[in-house]
Amino acid sequence: MEHMGLLSLIPPIIAVILAIVTKNVLISLFSGVFAGVLILVGGNPLSATTGVIGEYLFPQLTDSYNAAVLVLLFFIGGFVALMEKSGGGAALAAASMKFIRTRANAQLAAWFGGILIFFSDLGTPLIVGPVFEKIFDKVKISREKLAWIIDSTASPVAVLIPFIGWGVYIMGLIRAEFDKLNIADSEFSTLIQVIPFQFYAILTVLLVPLIAITKLDFGPMAKAEQRVRQTGQLYWPESKPLRKAEEMKDYTTGSRTILIWLPLLVLFVTLFGLLVSKGFPVTPVPGSEFRVALSTAYLFAAITIVVLMIVYKVKKFNEIFDIYTGGMQKMVYVATTLVLAWSLGKVIGEMGTAAYIVEIMKGNVPAFIIPAILFIVGAVMALASGTSWGTFAIMLPIAIPMAISLDAHILVCIGAVLSGGIFGDHCSPISDTTILSSTGAGADHLDHVKTQFPYALLNASIALVGFIVAGLTGSAYTLLLAILLLVVTTLVLSRRKQAQVISA
Repeated sequence: MEHMGLLSLIPPIIAVILAIVTKNVLISLFSGVFAGVLILVGGNPLSATTGVIGEYLFPQLTDSYNAAVLVLLFFIGGFVALMEKSGGGAALAAASMKFIRTRANAQLAAWFGGILIFFSDLGTPLIVGPVFEKIFDKVKISREKLAWIIDSTASPVAVLIPFIGWGVYIMGLIRAEFDKLNIADSEFSTLIQVIPFQFYAILTVLLVPLIAITKLDFGPMAKAEQRVRQTGQLYWPESKPLRKAEEMKDYTTGSRTILIWLPLLVLFVTLFGLLVSKGFPVTPVPGSEFRVALSTAYLFAAITIVVLMIVYKVKKFNEIFDIYTGGMQKMVYVATTLVLAWSLGKVIGEMGTAAYIVEIMKGNVPAFIIPAILFIVGAVMALASGTSWGTFAIMLPIAIPMAISLDAHILVCIGAVLSGGIFGDHCSPISDTTILSSTGAGADHLDHVKTQFPYALLNASIALVGFIVAGLTGSAYTLLLAILLLVVTTLVLSRRKQAQVISA
């Protein structure tokens, strides 16, 4: 396998360092692309600049597959904006209030509400948080606990859904590497098969009901819960909440639940109806057919919600149209990130970065440990940079060729990169979802980060064990082992805490 030796590591290293230093994914990816092209053209800055634009950026935009992905992202962006502004999510969450009688029920209701708002990782905290904050205050549950719950149902849920923006983005990265390696597998089918190996995301989502049911709190979270129960104080004396309750009226205005469930029903029926007509799930659906079906489904769902918003006089048509196009505009950042990620993947492919890493590791590192290494590296990168998407963009173009060359289980390796990125993003104080979770819950940001970290570390530790086992077996049933370990650990910790309380 041809490579440029140590020089081939420069583009990804520059991208990683700048992501950590600048916290800006676009600058980091572009700099990585430029550095790689500069090396490839022999150090001429002008040739490197024109090369980046003409040979790397433009081809990504003119490629039919890439263009279809970008169009799909705009459809998704418009739909998500309508869902967030319709008030349907807040209405659905508010409708569950009648079932809340206990502390456990309050936590489970907020958890369920977060899962229902799966279509927007950034919308989840801003919709669920303001709806449940008063309920949590009433039953004396800390704002830190609310922030943890909505953070645990934001990115960890979104990364598990293959037909929203997250899934489309990841499939775009996978398809680019498959094309280079002449792998004919569908990126959609591949991502579906990767889901059981997304250990961290799944464990994070499952830990919330386990904590609620067992009444287990540990670390700084236990102190926060004790503070609220014993003193009724929502915050520590030195805490500085990121927002006041009245600042979130846009997300809590009165609305109707039909504004969320009917558009989602139309989305699912259209999507799976079109896919079934193509042979799904008996036969693999080509990526192009999946993208057409998904774009159609989002368009029909958007039309449905527009009609409902007009019928129920939520907003006027011109306002609704502005919301839809505004949501599309928000996807420009995502689209740009994806184009730069494709370009960086092409550069490091031409430089043989993965080939060089494989050459170093071959014979020195057993194949089964590769997923665990990818998980750790991805976690550190995302924790330091605050971005899981940037981590995916840098790691997947390296991880997939590595898996093939070192004979490691490719699905496990992809799952390890995704899990590492989500863990780092989940814990990072500079992550957008972490900040928005503090905002949505009306919590102090550093209090949220401190109280969440022990729970995240528990999930990450079990996930690491899972990747070692899955690296050996390649079996999706490893997920059951990881879940069992989580349940047993939670029960053991809960009983130990109860015993301590009794002895005290």
